[in-house]
Amino acid sequence: MEVKRQQVYLCSLCSSVVEILMPGVVPSCCGRPMELQAENTVDASREKHVPVVEAKGTGTLVKVGADAHPMTEKHYIVWIEIINGDYVNRYYLKPGDAPQAEFYVGLKPGMIVREYCNLHGLWIKVIE
Repeated sequence: MEVKRQQVYLCSLCSSVVEILMPGVVPSCCGRPMELQAENTVDASREKHVPVVEAKGTGTLVKVGADAHPMTEKHYIVWIEIINGDYVNRYYLKPGDAPQAEFYVGLKPGMIVREYCNLHGLWIKVIE
């Protein structure tokens, strides 16, 4: 399996999460290979996970889900990010926060918006 920059991997034993910064081999944790987190594939409510993106002045507002995602201690959004070519802007959230983030980056076609749910993994939207 080819390991690429910005892929996200999960340890099925301890739930540690890593993001690939430089291509290499599949990371391991707890003595086992970590699992690649494929985007938008977990059996979960798309209405609560797919990023909703809107232009706001000279920036971009990203909300998680058309229906607001829960932000409890047991189920929450860990981070939201915008990938614009080689630039990555990431905002970390914690339980109790609103499931959204504002970025000072204008919307452009091809831009990628991702978010990571602690229970349901990685979700993505590509700007058309």
